[in-house]
Amino acid sequence: MFNLHTHHYTATPNCIELVNQYPWEFDPAPPVYSIGIHPWFIDATVWPLHMEIVEQHLIKSGCLAIGECGLDKRIEVPFELQLQVFEAHLILAEQYQKPVVLHLVGAFQELIALKKQHRLSVPLIVHGFSKNAQLAQELVKHGFYLSFGKYLLRNPELKTAFLAVPENRIFLETDTIEESITDVYAKAAEYRNLDVSELERRIKRNRVEVFGGEERPL
Repeated sequence: MFNLHTHHYTATPNCIELVNQYPWEFDPAPPVYSIGIHPWFIDATVWPLHMEIVEQHLIKSGCLAIGECGLDKRIEVPFELQLQVFEAHLILAEQYQKPVVLHLVGAFQELIALKKQHRLSVPLIVHGFSKNAQLAQELVKHGFYLSFGKYLLRNPELKTAFLAVPENRIFLETDTIEESITDVYAKAAEYRNLDVSELERRIKRNRVEVFGGEERPL
């Protein structure tokens, strides 16, 4: 199995966990990780230093992606500052050819515009998707991947959006929930009318396509 986004490294057997890391509190234990500045935690005075730390990690073999980073219109951090920091991530992602794990709240049109503006070629994955099928299809049309997790378990209405996304554009995750990645895969397989093992194979293809390499350290 592949867990696209988690804040808790569990060393689950036969599971690759892409662990979210922050530059100011890096944990060397996870074999693979993403690293970035979450918009909730942007510090206007030190974020350039944090970005320097992010860049230092991008040449390391265990760093598979930038993020999570993004835009959130429901927080007090000024949106212009969020944009500045997010664009810094996108520039590095393109420079180092790293996929980006995205946190997006209320700013999907801005995201699409930024993708076009920066002519981004790297994969962009919206984590924790919880919106409707129409938005899901629009994001897929613009080349995004969508990752599903806790809302898939807790909101039956999300099934429609989940089924609207082609299988070559989905990932699964746990984020911060107590449930295991096995629980998420079970629900996703139920919705897709697939055996869990078959769903694992299909998401593995997506992992290889986005992150490269047939095998990654477990």
